[in-house]
Amino acid sequence: MEWFQRLSHFYDLIRPVLDVAILAFLLYKAYDLLVKTQAVQLVKGAGFLALIYGIAFLFKLTTLQWLLTMLAPGLFIAIAIVFQPELRKIFIRLGQGDLFRPDTKPRIGQLEAVVTAAEILSQQRRGMLVVFPRKINIKNIIETGTRLNADISSSLIVAVFEFDGPLHDGAMIIQNSRIAAAGCFLPLSEQQDIRKNFGTRHRASLGMSEQSDAVILVVSEETGAISLAYDSKLYYDLSPLEITRKLKELLDRGGRREAVDQQQAITLDTQSGAELPVKAEG
Repeated sequence: MEWFQRLSHFYDLIRPVLDVAILAFLLYKAYDLLVKTQAVQLVKGAGFLALIYGIAFLFKLTTLQWLLTMLAPGLFIAIAIVFQPELRKIFIRLGQGDLFRPDTKPRIGQLEAVVTAAEILSQQRRGMLVVFPRKINIKNIIETGTRLNADISSSLIVAVFEFDGPLHDGAMIIQNSRIAAAGCFLPLSEQQDIRKNFGTRHRASLGMSEQSDAVILVVSEETGAISLAYDSKLYYDLSPLEITRKLKELLDRGGRREAVDQQQAITLDTQSGAELPVKAEG
């Protein structure tokens, strides 16, 4: 029993560290989840109301306390209605996300092959839609298409999208450094302020970025513009160099920080002359 007592004593020593480490990890993941669903406004509003209630309690403002107590149930219902899209995205991510998935991002040469195919199709005015999943499982999207499980090559991608074949109008999924499937159906965007000249591919790329953390590469059939959609935003008409750099960055880190991305978006728009990104307002 001596070894058991030693193990118990060792656990008592590391338990506080383990407790704090797990809590910090959960808080970080919760923050990351809220930022990706743009639900930070919800947390700010709840924090503001909690602050007001704390002030009322501290200074014994009984009328204000009574009013906040009476309004609390209605406020919770109002928040659930107003932020219903964001809450739905949070639960989708909780249900589909895998915090411990291994790193399976495409290699640099494979990303360059995809961008090369996008350049060729852009010059030919052929549409293209390629999805790069990150942490959230999109198995339900893959199942809507035709499984390929093929090596990533620019010639294969061009062959899929160049001609009006059965896989031409759908999306290609690149996962685990392979072409997992093609001809997949993506959800259309729920945003109401999308420019009218955006076709189905751009709406589908935005829709996919709203319901997952995937990065979507889209080539316009009408203009040949190459764009990226991620985190509910569309970055329109980027150069191949910008596309390659951004894909490496996004797929390498598997996430984002809101302020950094907004600054980079402004930089990209300034350099390429593209319009500001289309945003999801909620």
